[in-house]
Amino acid sequence: MQIEQVSARQVDLPLRVPYEVSLAKIERFDPFVIEVRGTDGEHGFGEALIIPGYTTETVEGSWRLCEILGSRVVGMDAEAAKAVARSHVHDGVGAASAMLAALDMLTGHPLLATRAAVAVPLLAPVQSSEPAALAEEIERTLAQGFRTLKVKVGFDWQRDLDHVGRIQGLVGDRATLRLDANQGFDSVDGIAFASRLAPQGIELFEQPCPLDDWRANAAVAVRSAVPVMLDESIYDLGDIDRAGAMDGVGFVKLKLKKMGSVDMLIEGLERIRANGLTPVLGDGVSLEIGCWAEACVAAHAIDNAGEMNGFLKTRERVFENPLPFSNGAIRIPAGYRPRLDTDLVERCTLRKATFGKQTLRA
Repeated sequence: MQIEQVSARQVDLPLRVPYEVSLAKIERFDPFVIEVRGTDGEHGFGEALIIPGYTTETVEGSWRLCEILGSRVVGMDAEAAKAVARSHVHDGVGAASAMLAALDMLTGHPLLATRAAVAVPLLAPVQSSEPAALAEEIERTLAQGFRTLKVKVGFDWQRDLDHVGRIQGLVGDRATLRLDANQGFDSVDGIAFASRLAPQGIELFEQPCPLDDWRANAAVAVRSAVPVMLDESIYDLGDIDRAGAMDGVGFVKLKLKKMGSVDMLIEGLERIRANGLTPVLGDGVSLEIGCWAEACVAAHAIDNAGEMNGFLKTRERVFENPLPFSNGAIRIPAGYRPRLDTDLVERCTLRKATFGKQTLRA
């Protein structure tokens, strides 16, 4: 099978409800989407959203890599194209992973072919802060079937601690909590927060300190009342091994866009378990494209709540046949294969480059 055409584009989709994390206020998703077509009519697509501060990658550098990969793989057979994309993972894993995911779909990776119906439970974010709104949101979220809730912290440790305690009181034993600082604390404030947590109902505390400050994250982990999970710090198998050697770290989270291909993601999940840690999977800032691929992997490789819930946050969905979701879970029927809503994607396109039958940039 040869690659006949590649399209790379950046799209822009507003969120239903903007939300704030420690490093940014997020109002829209504007990921890169790569589509690949084969000579026999085969079609695959992948995506990656680059958020400065949450990665060492830049938006413009990633866009340039999308163009480089698109221009290089046209005319190649699919396996050679995968080798080219893999060779660029360390240059920009987001762009490379979007290409690799598209090629995995194009070539019919077995994990992306749902032969039997699967269900992947998801977590849900808690976004309210005012007491009455918070109580209403929690009851509504639990009624929708969610049994794992994510609470953003990393702003002010005492305020965060009070907020978490209030949520614990409202939730009781009806759900578990994941706390996510998104790199918002330094080691002093991270320790002040994590060491004072009442652990009841808290599954983990995610990424307390900046992604490249391993010493600070280690200092918080060893003092934390609950297991720490690393996310932004993790980019390859060496990072997973490093996390496995840290006292107090119990979880590592992976995303397809930070590992590369489906097989590279599976290898990472297996490496986490080999280090005695628990893997968590999923991208909360992804469209249906990434969420679908991650859910297919999660159905075979994960036994806790997935974090691939970004598709529920946008005002519009990019699949013509929307990714099925009900009662707190993605529910993929046997034989499901997503189709892009090409009209919507074209309408939301900020820029585009096409390589193959016609090569153009817009």
